[in-house]
Amino acid sequence: MRVVAFDVGSRRTGVAVSDATATLARPLTRLEGEQLVEEAVALVEQILAEDGVAAVVVGWPRRLDGSPNESTEAAVRFADALRARLPVPVIMQDERLTSVEAEARLAARERHWRRRKARLDAATAAVILQDYLDHAGPPRPPDPGAEGPGTENEPS
Repeated sequence: MRVVAFDVGSRRTGVAVSDATATLARPLTRLEGEQLVEEAVALVEQILAEDGVAAVVVGWPRRLDGSPNESTEAAVRFADALRARLPVPVIMQDERLTSVEAEARLAARERHWRRRKARLDAATAAVILQDYLDHAGPPRPPDPGAEGPGTENEPS
């Protein structure tokens, strides 16, 4: 099953999706407009019907010291609206410095600033999603060839 992620912005919201094994994230699209929650719900429901969705991740904007910033409240409201309308868990994921990382990754492949800017929102959502998948994602089955501590999805 896939995991879908949103990077909520004041004008645009980036969307990313994992592969079917919930291992790798990739940018999907960006949403713009005043019907953000409705568009997001429709997109998740479409993916849910086609491939299944294990969870939805919403970027949780905060200052570097962990305190809320001017975008935190909007992201929390968005996540709460999704929780009320979707049958899957909606999880807030720390998004500190993800835009910087996404911009650096895009700059390595695309020299033209306007093209990078058009893809930045979805790329940031992919960074948020990959962080979730790598660190806080759903438990995966143990590796049948592994032995010893850590094989039962416990931290080593």
